[in-house]
Amino acid sequence: MRTLIIGSTGQLGLACVEIFRSAGHDVIAASHSEVEVADPQSVNRIFERDRPDALVNCAAYVRVNDAEDQAEDAFRVNAIGARHVAQACTEFSTLCVYVSTDYVFDGALNRPYTEEDACRPLNVYGTSKLAGEYLVQQYSPRWLIARVASLFGKAGSRGKGGNFVDTIVSHARAGRPIRVVNDVRMSPTYALDAARALEHLVSREKTGVFHLANLGSCTWFEFARRILEVAGLDTIPEPISSLEYPTKAQRPRNSSLESTKLSPEVRVFLRPWEDALAAYLVEKDHEQRR
Repeated sequence: MRTLIIGSTGQLGLACVEIFRSAGHDVIAASHSEVEVADPQSVNRIFERDRPDALVNCAAYVRVNDAEDQAEDAFRVNAIGARHVAQACTEFSTLCVYVSTDYVFDGALNRPYTEEDACRPLNVYGTSKLAGEYLVQQYSPRWLIARVASLFGKAGSRGKGGNFVDTIVSHARAGRPIRVVNDVRMSPTYALDAARALEHLVSREKTGVFHLANLGSCTWFEFARRILEVAGLDTIPEPISSLEYPTKAQRPRNSSLESTKLSPEVRVFLRPWEDALAAYLVEKDHEQRR
C-alpha cells in the first residue's frame, strides 16, 4: 500500500513513518515545508505526483493557547486544510485519515469518552479540529478519524516545544521545582503505540471514528510522579489546582479516552499507559547512549 503521511516530522507523523514503513507500506513522508494543507494547489501537486492509496493527515495547528487569539490560523490548517486534503482523497480514490484530538470533548463526564459520546469543545483548538472532522466526513466518501490524546514521542511537538515526559525529566535533572495540576485527567499516549494501532486499521482499510489512546487515565500530576519514578529521579513533584495555573484556553477537566470500536487485535497495541511510558524512557535512554 502506498501511504502518504502529511506532517511527517511531528510526534505522531514521525512515528507513523517508522511504523508504516516497518509494516511494508510504500511511505511518502511529507513535512510542512513540502506540503501546505491550507493551499489546495500544494496538496494537489503531491497527490498528482504520488497517487497514494491512503493518506494520513498529521498536519495540525496545535498551539492551544495561541489559537484563542489566532482562530483564523487554527481553522485554516485544522479545518480548511482538512477539507483540501479530503477533496484530493476523493479525486484520487484515496482513503482519508484525519488525526483529531481529545479536546473535541468538554470534560463533563466522570468516565473516559468513547466514540459514541457527543462532542462539545471548550476552546478554539478543539472547535477547529471538530470542524476538520465534519469536513472530512462531508468531502471524502472513505474516511477514518483517529482521535489521540496527550501524546509523547521521540519527535516532541514542534508547536508545543517538546513533550511532557522530556520536560519533567529535564526539570528534575536541572533541580527545578516541579508543580503539576492534579485535577485534570487525560490518557497519556505513546506516539509509537498509536501509530501501530493506526497502521493496523489503515492496512485493513477500516473507516469510521476511532479512539487511539493507551489504556487507562491519570491526572497530569500522577503522570509526572510516575515519570520521575520510572526515570529513577528522586524529585518530589507538588500537586496544584488548575486554578493556580490559569491558561488562555479552557481545558476539559477530563479528556481521557477509551474505545468501544477497536477489535482485540488492535487493542493489544494500546497497552496500559504505565507500560508505554516505561518503554519510551528505555528507548530514549538507548538512543542517548548511541
